Amino acid sequence: MAAAVGRLPPLLLLFLLALLLVDDAAAASSVTYDNRSLIIDDRRRLLISTSIHYPRSVPAMWPKLVAEAKDGGADCIETYVFWNGHETAPGQYYFEDRFDLVQFARVVKDAGLYLMLRIGPFVAAEWNFGGLPVWLHYIPGTVFRTNNEPFKSHMQSFTTKIVDMMKNEQFFASQGGHIILAQIENEYGGDEQAYGAGGKAYAMWAASMALAQNTGVPWTMCQQSDAPDPVINTCNSFYCDQFEPNSPTKPKIWTENWPGWFQNFGESNPHRPPEDVAFSVARFFGKGGSVQNYYVYHGGTNFGRTTGGPFITTSYDYDAPIDEYGLRRLPKWAHLTELHKSIKLCEHSLLYGNSTLLSLGPQQEADVYTDHSGGCAAFLANIDSENDKVVTFRNIQYDLPAWSVSILPDCKNVVFNTAKVRSQTLMMDMVPETLQASQPDPWSIFTETIGIWDKKDFVQNGFVDHINTTKDSTDYLWYTTSFDVNISYPASGNHPVLNIDSKGHGVHAFLNNMLIGSAYGNGSESSFSVHMPINLKAGKNDIALLSMTVGLHNAGAYYEWVGAGLTSVNISGIKNGTIDLSSNNWAYKIGLEGEHYSLFKPDQANNQRWRPQSEPPKDQPLTWYKVNVEVPQGDDPVGLDMLSMGKGLAWLNGNAIGRYWLRTSSTDDRCNSSCNYRGTFSPDKCRSGCGNPTQRWYHVPRSWFHPSGNTLVVFEEQGGDPTKITFSRRVATSICSFVSENHPSVDLESWDRSVSDDGRVAAKVQLSCPKGKNISSIKFASFGDPSGTCRSYQQGSCHHPSSLSVVEKACLNINSCTVSLSKEGFGEDICPGVTKTLAVEADCS
Repeated sequence: MAAAVGRLPPLLLLFLLALLLVDDAAAASSVTYDNRSLIIDDRRRLLISTSIHYPRSVPAMWPKLVAEAKDGGADCIETYVFWNGHETAPGQYYFEDRFDLVQFARVVKDAGLYLMLRIGPFVAAEWNFGGLPVWLHYIPGTVFRTNNEPFKSHMQSFTTKIVDMMKNEQFFASQGGHIILAQIENEYGGDEQAYGAGGKAYAMWAASMALAQNTGVPWTMCQQSDAPDPVINTCNSFYCDQFEPNSPTKPKIWTENWPGWFQNFGESNPHRPPEDVAFSVARFFGKGGSVQNYYVYHGGTNFGRTTGGPFITTSYDYDAPIDEYGLRRLPKWAHLTELHKSIKLCEHSLLYGNSTLLSLGPQQEADVYTDHSGGCAAFLANIDSENDKVVTFRNIQYDLPAWSVSILPDCKNVVFNTAKVRSQTLMMDMVPETLQASQPDPWSIFTETIGIWDKKDFVQNGFVDHINTTKDSTDYLWYTTSFDVNISYPASGNHPVLNIDSKGHGVHAFLNNMLIGSAYGNGSESSFSVHMPINLKAGKNDIALLSMTVGLHNAGAYYEWVGAGLTSVNISGIKNGTIDLSSNNWAYKIGLEGEHYSLFKPDQANNQRWRPQSEPPKDQPLTWYKVNVEVPQGDDPVGLDMLSMGKGLAWLNGNAIGRYWLRTSSTDDRCNSSCNYRGTFSPDKCRSGCGNPTQRWYHVPRSWFHPSGNTLVVFEEQGGDPTKITFSRRVATSICSFVSENHPSVDLESWDRSVSDDGRVAAKVQLSCPKGKNISSIKFASFGDPSGTCRSYQQGSCHHPSSLSVVEKACLNINSCTVSLSKEGFGEDICPGVTKTLAVEADCS
């Protein structure tokens, strides 16, 4: 080709080169902003963005996740960049498999969506150490996130590395790519004061450093009220309608709308109702917002040891619109999809119109936008958290449920109300299967030595900090010592007591090679104290304490200095008083023998340390289990059911599933029998699962399975029954719908503002089973005034006797159906004056 080009006439060659330059210029996009919105190619844009974190899923899942977001109305995908996943040691980079950032960005581009790249590189995100590398803490003189030269130097190097990678792929919009925004730092405003003058100087330096990268797209700083021009300061919260940027020249951007919340081991599970999420979004756009991002739209899984906190669960499901396994969470996904379509109908008026705020009552108001082309859009809000209201707007009456917003793209017809959920509810169950061991003697075990295995790493008087010693190369650090007593205890009925104080996060205590107890901190307080009754033998007694971390702190001023490990150990209740062991000689060993020999890796399957067992031991601590398993049938997502186990780590074919822990929440941990969406949400408001393990199932991506010859490895710390471990398939088993006559019945795909909705189109219930399944039975149907929630509906005082037969006729033995709440469907009104609702529960099979 080069030879052919060389033979071209000079004028023709110049012409072709000029043409190429013109093409490149034409492909590039201009991204700027004004006080109303981002401006892309000279056009103001109203953008729905969705967070999907690439390392919290696997590459095989990325295309479907991005497609589901696009189907849900997303214009843009947002992700953090996870520094400690990429720069594993100074100057040593990893961009493969789940950390293949370029491939993830390419998937987003191929889907025709924009990308917002939140480089940070501090991210918080409930991710281990907030995304910063642990090795960076041990660079002499380094202090994180302040005006500190070693930190700034490494931060700038990594930021430049990422920017250059994106430039090399021509991913920035200024190069014709799809990255339209980049973020530097993350939620620093709340910590800045703690660093004094160094905090302010660092924030200004970070902004200047980012701008000097010359990406050609705007930069943002979230929760940073002093972000200097032209960096845009943005909002992170459950509600951002009242947020205002720090300059009248900047648009109102919401980088994190939390549609749920994260989980801590040992706590109940939080849920945010879809009605409240929709309310927050509608209020934001009604109050002049132009870019809104769900953090997170798909949370995914904290594979391996990537959880932060500490005590964050391996699941990062977050009650997000797409669940941990990559499936739509209904009705949340669908309700928000309808919201996005409704807001897009208002886009021109919102971005180009003049706004007016009208009072419609004490806690009712209308945000009205009128543009020069005659367009008009209105957001009618009732912020009363208890009372439904009827308001009058432009001489027409509108019903406004409590804590809701109605959207009128033409200032007349309601196409959507945030409190009226038309979508069905999809109930997911974990359907168990056996492990299907593929050999007659499938089990092998390896039992850890209690205390020092091989040679001790060092001996020291007193205690060392756990994290400073392991540098997070492992969760585990052995502290071992011994002491003598003259006689055996208990001598007269009273047991001596082993007293342990620790900075966190957990400890297993062994006395004379026997597990005598375990103790842990929690998500609110990492440190703990424990008092264990013990037996002592005359003469020498050996204590081995296995200290554990459960993810490192991920946020807060100076968080890198928060330590872990033992601070005091003594034995009380013996004849001569208390034996203080804190200043003893303690021998230390970092990590486990099984970790040292990488027993979880496929190439160690025949390691001689593995001992075949026809029946593995049960309730035995510090035991590694290896078993050959088959692929679960079908193509449903798979979870590993660990209910029979205690706490530990698991791998499939060398892939780290993550920490498992069957820690239960208390029976009174803020759970509610029902969840009222009305009123300001907080993570304590709507919780479930009290008295149950916080996380029972652990996501195993389908792409990790081989067609045959799969190996599951489990390390159990406390003891359990490995024979009861099962795979479970995540399956939709039933669907429900609860729709009232006054629900908007507009077809958002074909809505025409020139056609008035005079209420003649009846509301309807729409039911649909997943692909390949049909509606096999109708378990409940009532047209009247039923109540309750899915799987617990009840008939009210008004009930049409033909409810069941009408629904069965329309829906049985087909994949999807529609039932109209009309006279044609149900005949004459049997309860005049009652607003009718149709509640249906159906099975899919």
